[in-house]
Amino acid sequence: MTLATLLYWTDLLAVAVFAISGALAAAEQKLDVLAFILFGTITGVGGGTLRDLLLQAGPVFWIADTRYLWVCIGVSMATWYLAPLLRSRVSVLVWADAAGLALFSVLGTAKALGAQAPVIVAVVMGVMSASFGSLIRDTLLNRSPVLLEPEIYVTAALLGAASYALLAGMPWLDDGAVLLLAMAGAFALRAAAIALDLRLPNYRR
Repeated sequence: MTLATLLYWTDLLAVAVFAISGALAAAEQKLDVLAFILFGTITGVGGGTLRDLLLQAGPVFWIADTRYLWVCIGVSMATWYLAPLLRSRVSVLVWADAAGLALFSVLGTAKALGAQAPVIVAVVMGVMSASFGSLIRDTLLNRSPVLLEPEIYVTAALLGAASYALLAGMPWLDDGAVLLLAMAGAFALRAAAIALDLRLPNYRR
């Protein structure tokens, strides 16, 4: 499997996971099915849209390939039916968001590197890709943005982005291993932050 193919299918998975988190946020607000689709789509494609616009590397991904939109619509509608069966929608939302963060932080970096962006720019793109969709979701739903919660969030995205940028330059690692290791690192840090309440020190004058 080529790197381009691997990135494409991983990108679809990342969009689906973030779309689920957007639909679950709509469920918390007891909105209708169209709102599920709206917030699932906004969350699913938000970060990638910002990345593509800033990189100016061709058309925005979901405009060039409508399968991304269909994935958002499909998983949002599925969430509409399945959300009532979940014991804790908040818990599932948090973990879906963590998975989306891990996937998008690495994918944003990989796409930026593929567009010949400098490494530091690629890392920033990874962090922004992982954060922007959830920021839009929470702002529109008048929720406290998850990236402003005290537990480590942006740091986990930074770890995934920086890890990919570092590991991608190592010729003895294949593309799949680089993606998996970077995503696993980001998810593990975010998971530890959720489970163990890890946080960075607050600013004190």
